[in-house]
Order: sequence, then structure tokens, then C-alpha cells
Amino acid sequence: DFRLWVCLHEQTHRVQFAAAPWLREHMLGQIQELTDALVGQAESLRERLTEAVRSLTGRTPDAGRPAASLGVVGLLMGPREKEILSHLTAVMSLLEGHANFVMDGVDASVVPTVKTIRRRFERRSELQGALDRFVRRLLGMDAKMRQYSDGQKFVTAVVAAAGLDGFNRIWEAPEHLPTEAEIHAPERWIARVLDPGTPSR
Repeated sequence: DFRLWVCLHEQTHRVQFAAAPWLREHMLGQIQELTDALVGQAESLRERLTEAVRSLTGRTPDAGRPAASLGVVGLLMGPREKEILSHLTAVMSLLEGHANFVMDGVDASVVPTVKTIRRRFERRSELQGALDRFVRRLLGMDAKMRQYSDGQKFVTAVVAAAGLDGFNRIWEAPEHLPTEAEIHAPERWIARVLDPGTPSR
């Protein structure tokens, strides 16, 4: 049952890219642009590292700004790189959240012990010790888990408001992909993509 449940998640990714044939090239293009920009700035790495350390220690006027939420990597990036990273973060949240939505949407007729599996997953998360949490942060797993959670909340909210047909318009074009802000405020995506005549809140 557990293997089938995980396979549902992975197969959903196959369906996503089949439904949106343009998505693969779009993401590869964004990753390439981000890589080129970072490699192209290699000469100024020492200077940017110094500024990043100063910002983290509160020694520059920029300390505490929202960009610092990206951590040291974010502090090394310029505006365009941060924009691309934000876009990729939103897309990954969408893909992982949608796959989780599908996983949790199955009932016992598909995966007989699905409720038990989900309950044990949630219980395991609650029982994490300090060392587990530290290792997860170190490996970036906490950020990854937030992508699953934030994306699933976004998908759930859009489907509840607009139905599956409304949500599936997301696969029509790059312009329909949510921004990082929209992942946290699904009503903005709905207003922009499904009902452009209504001002977003």
C-alpha cells in the first residue's frame, strides 16, 4: 500500500508534464538563466560574500529585509536571480503540492490503508527530536517539506473555489503558473488567471 501511495505521487508528476509539454523546457530555461547569471558573477563572489556576512550580522542597512529570508544564497543574488529563484520555488511548490493533493485524494478502494499511512506520517513528524530537526534544516529538507505543504494548500484552495477544471487551467501556459506570493494567497491567482476582471486582494 505504501509503495502504491508513493507511486501515485510520482506518476502525478508524469501527468503534469504530459498535460503541459512546454513545462520541461520552461523550467530548464529558467535554471539555465539562473546558472549563467551566477557563474557570470564569479569575479565578484568575494565582495558579495563579504556583504552577505555583514548583512547576516546586522552591520549593513539591508539587514532584516525580506530578501534575507532566502538565507546566504539569497544574499549572494541580484534582483534578477532572486526573481528566477522565486519563480522556480513557486513552480516546485505547485508540482509537489499537486502530487500530494492527488495522493491524499485517494480512498481505501485504491489504497486500503491510506488513512493509516497518512496518520503515521503526521505522527512521525510530531515526534522529531532536536537532532532530527537540525539535520533536516542542514540538508534543506524543511524547505522542501514547506514546498509540499504550501503547494498542497494552494491546490486545495483553488480546487475548492474553482473546481478541477478551473485549477487545470494552470497547465495551459507559463503565464498561468502561480507566483510565490500567489502560492500563499490563492485568491490572487484565481483573480489573475480565472477572473481577470476582478481586482486581487
